[in-house]
Amino acid sequence: MHTITASTPCAQPPVWAFMQRRLFDAMREAAQCYLDKYTRDDGALIWGDVWTNGRDGADDLYEAFVNWPLLYLLGGDDWFLHTAQCEWDAITRQLTALGPVLNEYERGYDQFHQSEHYTYFYFLCLADPTNTKNLERARRFADLYVRAKHRQQAHQDTDTEPGALPLPEPNYDPAHKLIRAPHNGSGGPRWGFFDHEDHAWSYSPWMQPYGLPFDDVPGVITLEDLKDLTLARRMGAALQERYGKGDVAANLGVVSLVANAWLLTGEARYRDWIVEYVGAWLERARANGGLVPDNVGLSGQVGEYLEGKWFGGLYGWQWPHGYYNLGMATTVAAAAAYLVSGDAAYLDLPRTALDCVWSQRKRVSVSEVLATSLGHHWTGQTTASGEADMLVVPYRHGDGGWFDFQPLSPIFPAALWNLTHSDDDLERMARLRAEETYDWRAVINFRGKEDAGHEQPWWAFLAGDNPGYPEAILQVALAQVARRVALIEADQADLTKVNIHHWQQLNPVTCEALVQLTLGAPQPIYNGGLLIAPLRYFDAARGRPGLPPDVAALVEKVEASRLVVRLINLSMVETREVILQAGTFGEHRWDEVAFVSRISEYPGAQTAYAAPPLMTNENEINVHIDASQFKVVLPPLHDIRLDLTMTRYANPPAYQSAL
Repeated sequence: MHTITASTPCAQPPVWAFMQRRLFDAMREAAQCYLDKYTRDDGALIWGDVWTNGRDGADDLYEAFVNWPLLYLLGGDDWFLHTAQCEWDAITRQLTALGPVLNEYERGYDQFHQSEHYTYFYFLCLADPTNTKNLERARRFADLYVRAKHRQQAHQDTDTEPGALPLPEPNYDPAHKLIRAPHNGSGGPRWGFFDHEDHAWSYSPWMQPYGLPFDDVPGVITLEDLKDLTLARRMGAALQERYGKGDVAANLGVVSLVANAWLLTGEARYRDWIVEYVGAWLERARANGGLVPDNVGLSGQVGEYLEGKWFGGLYGWQWPHGYYNLGMATTVAAAAAYLVSGDAAYLDLPRTALDCVWSQRKRVSVSEVLATSLGHHWTGQTTASGEADMLVVPYRHGDGGWFDFQPLSPIFPAALWNLTHSDDDLERMARLRAEETYDWRAVINFRGKEDAGHEQPWWAFLAGDNPGYPEAILQVALAQVARRVALIEADQADLTKVNIHHWQQLNPVTCEALVQLTLGAPQPIYNGGLLIAPLRYFDAARGRPGLPPDVAALVEKVEASRLVVRLINLSMVETREVILQAGTFGEHRWDEVAFVSRISEYPGAQTAYAAPPLMTNENEINVHIDASQFKVVLPPLHDIRLDLTMTRYANPPAYQSAL
């Protein structure tokens, strides 16, 4: 492995470096307060002992800790990995006792919700791919969908392996290349939409932002009509029939579960399933003019239970979130298919959806944006816009056409650009910025559910016109940690009776700033996104992922084949060694690295009042790497700026353990 040693003293480190290291420490302190207050001695969340949420809610308990292993991957304390693993195991036991989890996996619910919390599991697997218990789980979870193709062999295995878990009814139909129900999991297809016999879909205030699931149920014109029990049952019957069986595009969220198993094992059957399943949805999209339909019946026919309509499936284009969840589902599935195959054609799924809604953009008032189904998601944009009109696109489609116009979240084009770094995806980000009415350099102090939302000012920083962004976003992150700690200290709720979202709203761990600044990537997509970045770090001395103690990193430039990153060791006495890997999964290759070597007179004479300038004897060094990893040695209080060239997707992707 090539080794480069920094030779530039850094007697006056930049403010962002101190703030970055302080953020790591602050979250360790805050996380302990959170853990002490909200968990029992066995790690279970302090909550009631009776499950009253039906099929919903298992994801919310896991989401209380969803980003803790991600913080470890970035360089957080060893405690975060140990605690995150203990909490995953404890919550799994808790939910098994309560009922929603069977054989350590969710019994059966939609993949929009499941994909939210299984990112937690993917981060655990990436953080420690040698964990045999998680490796077994990863195979078993993926096989809930993949093994339908190998069901005869699986039955033989069950007959011969002592203690093997019974096989559920298969979730996947290999003949029609579809997942058989919108609700699915360890119990197999969870047919229907309701578990109770009364299928009435009665009015409740929570429905107000989302409206009606269907426009064509006789007599049901507005939500108020559902106060009539007869009409409520009529709508419920439609939900039971239309949402109760067949595949939906939201099920594309499960693809990351299978990709996780492939990245751990390299087994071809996982790759083959991803190519087959995502390919089937790509073909359905092509038959629909390029735009992915949201439903397909058990016979393989799009619109089979919706009178031929390409829209109307559960968590599809019509209800409840539309493009918000379909943009995420198509992006994470296409990303996985691209990783396993190298075929960029799969990216047509998210690109066409993005381009479709973009083509119908218009401008509306801020008040109209706040009144949309996801109005609370747009804190950053509405605050930055002030009184100016905002650019919006349609998120949903019903019998009356496109509706529910909202800001185009930059997470979608940013995720595509981060994956490909192609000129076309670069242009998608650039044109969004060009048409927005607010200043993309503004850094708003907020934190959304997805722990994201600051892609715009980060993008401006990478473009070279927002130089103060590192300090600004770190200040926001520290302020959000402080606010969560204050909320935790002030929380007097009866924890046995709180809402299942209670802990998510108090989790003090935030990773967006660190992902952007240290990895040069946007925050992973919340619903099922793998961590995809142009580089990754390992602590060479401790043999674990992430930045070593005292080391701060800033990715200053990200291009298709070039990366500029600055590393600073803030320790006064300790030398640190950091390994830089090309790509999260070692999928890229470093070609060359250029840096400046200084044979300086620092620290100078004892009798001098100031150190000599550092520009003496400056030499630019170019090193040919031709490998996916190299090591940087950082003496105490030294820094180095590395100008890296790379070849993207030169190696098979795989989870890498610490060296």
